[in-house]
Amino acid sequence: MSTSKAMSLRFRDPEQQAAIVAAARQAGVSIQDYILSAAYARATAVEDSFLKAFKDSMDRSGHAFAAEPSTADPAPEQRAAEQQARREMEPGERGHAA
Repeated sequence: MSTSKAMSLRFRDPEQQAAIVAAARQAGVSIQDYILSAAYARATAVEDSFLKAFKDSMDRSGHAFAAEPSTADPAPEQRAAEQQARREMEPGERGHAA
């Protein structure tokens, strides 16, 4: 059994096949290499688009947190008051109920 390295290419549209064959010839590569290169370029473009959108989203999130630091990081006075209130409410430090 021989193993072929060529891809099995079938085109439903003869005009599409002719266009791909002509483009591959113009590029000086085989049809398989031309199609694989195009698929790789498309996948890379999709990846780049995703990464750009992700970076933009992270930038927006960073700006949102930077815009209102008081909600994300309370002032030291507020933090101390919250800790004091928590200590006062802990059941182990209160006297016994009558």
